[in-house]
Amino acid sequence: MKTISSLERGLHVLRTLQEMRAASLHDLYQVTGIPKATLLRILHTCNQQGLVWQRLADGAFLASLRPQRVPYDDTEWLGQLATQVLEELCERVMWPSVLTVPRLDYMETIDTNSPRAYFDEVVPVAPIGFRSHMLLGASGRAYIAFCPEREREAVLRRLREHDAPGNAYAHDSKWLNRLLATTRSRGYSVRAPEYDFDGRNSIAVPIRVHGEVLGCVNVTWRRTVMSAQEVARRHLDDLKSAAHRIEEQVAAATPQRLDDPGADV
Repeated sequence: MKTISSLERGLHVLRTLQEMRAASLHDLYQVTGIPKATLLRILHTCNQQGLVWQRLADGAFLASLRPQRVPYDDTEWLGQLATQVLEELCERVMWPSVLTVPRLDYMETIDTNSPRAYFDEVVPVAPIGFRSHMLLGASGRAYIAFCPEREREAVLRRLREHDAPGNAYAHDSKWLNRLLATTRSRGYSVRAPEYDFDGRNSIAVPIRVHGEVLGCVNVTWRRTVMSAQEVARRHLDDLKSAAHRIEEQVAAATPQRLDDPGADV
């Protein structure tokens, strides 16, 4: 019986993406030998069927994951769920946003809509994998303020063990209490004034599901253009709406925690 050559090519591309984790169109061309025009049609078809998605930060293609089989801390899964939301947020705000997830004692950038942002031609956003400070960066502050207490104390304990810039704040209980109270009262966090390594400022909100902070999403802009208060006045509702939409998608994809003894794994 004859096989379907077009289907074979599509499955070959999917297997290649699964092996490479992430690949550009040129990467796929080099590995598969399939012409780029054909690859684009295959990728577009797979995207329409929910089998492939494209990361905003660098345009890389990734094979879609099955959320019900993926742990909560899988960054590619969260990035996949957030891609469309980040793209639509960028269309409304026009300044870039960054999606981050908590690590042991820092926040890691996993995606950004910066390449799509209208107001992003002068000061580029930090790339995927960038580590921002927990107590100085907006995303870290949003995470610290809204994560469970036991989790927060574990992060602070790790920060106290290392003599790095900004970590001294982890020893100052009064400073920490002010930070937590202010952030919770506002409903968003603001980057510390001294944390100016790129000429930007940022505000951030948490992505919370079932009592946990899975990550944070921000709006970042050139510091000299507007104050944080002005950006919050203009764009906080859009930012919170984006976080809420991501929360809904995560909750819908994971009706039961995988570490729940009753979960079907």
